[in-house]
Amino acid sequence: MSVKGFVRNRGGKRLPNGGYQGGSWTAYWYERSAEGSRRQRSKGGFSSKREAVAYLTTVLESLQSGTYVSPDRTTLGQYLLDLWLPAQKQRLRASTFDDYLRRVTTYIVPHIGGVRLQELDAARLDRFYAHLLTQGGAGGRSLSPKTVRNVHVIVRKSLQDAVRKRLITRNPALDADAPRVPGPGEREMETWTPEELRVFLKAVRDHFLAPAFVLAASTGMRRGEVLGLRWSDVDLEARTVAVRQTVINVAYEVVYSEPKTARGRRTISLDDPTVAVLREHRAKQRERRAAHEGSYEDHDLVFARDDGRPVHPDLFSQLFNRTVARLGLRRVRLHDLRHTYATLALRAGVDPKTVSARLGHATVAFTLDVYTKAVPQLDREAATRVAELIFGETDG
Repeated sequence: MSVKGFVRNRGGKRLPNGGYQGGSWTAYWYERSAEGSRRQRSKGGFSSKREAVAYLTTVLESLQSGTYVSPDRTTLGQYLLDLWLPAQKQRLRASTFDDYLRRVTTYIVPHIGGVRLQELDAARLDRFYAHLLTQGGAGGRSLSPKTVRNVHVIVRKSLQDAVRKRLITRNPALDADAPRVPGPGEREMETWTPEELRVFLKAVRDHFLAPAFVLAASTGMRRGEVLGLRWSDVDLEARTVAVRQTVINVAYEVVYSEPKTARGRRTISLDDPTVAVLREHRAKQRERRAAHEGSYEDHDLVFARDDGRPVHPDLFSQLFNRTVARLGLRRVRLHDLRHTYATLALRAGVDPKTVSARLGHATVAFTLDVYTKAVPQLDREAATRVAELIFGETDG
């Protein structure tokens, strides 16, 4: 197929030698619609004929190869809000879509949403990420590298879809320098000592959610797994709980969901003290249910409000944070109870494969990457045991 185009100076003065003084250069070419009609296209603003010719050459080559993308004035914000996000809603978990929507509307659209999709480049993205790292949060606060990295993931995915739909020719996010986030084994692990954990559990023992904290501390279950647990998933005689349902926060509404992975769907053995706590909790819950006869919403939840409604995950975290602050304990997150459980289990000599299975990790390697650094005696014990095999047991 023959493709043609030309360049023209606009606003400049023609010189006797055929050149031009001043003005700018515009590239012109023709594209054909799906119906076969021909339409002239142009792009101006080039400071020299050389630049205009180089651009035109690229366009003509893309027309010839079938990779041509028609010029469009759509902005990044319009693309994300009107095209990309609506398509993602049918494909993503509700919680994931809510997270995407929040990051798009909070960070991406306010800062670079007005940039034309086809004019976005890696340099502009680099400046955007640098801004988020220094003053992109509420009140001009800095954002963590992990948060900015998550924003970058959305930008990269959305632009890759734009390439696939031939709205742009190349994904500029592939050339952008997103901030590096430390790997699982590189992060500083925040955990409590057994003494600190006991202080906390003693302080909340009269709260109706105290058994939920006990279960989280003794099993390493995630917040959503604890709050989504049903009595039908609990076997107190066999001393097990089965993780089959979770609760998540979607636009501040409590939504029921399932574990993300097959390893997340698991059965966890319970210790005797935790079983005793759950038995007492079930008896008290039955009393509260009887007191709300006729208005009780029965979702079969192990941990619920007095009227049976699910406990909001944020309420659970806020109760934890307030109690920690009141007690003057070392500040950790609710999720760090999970880390505390894992490190205590490994220090107690539980083999990593068992710890990994109880936590619902994808692989044992991931468990070791995350926690081996936090449990340095594992390395020392390994050295001692191997030395005993080589040299035999030594006195002292």
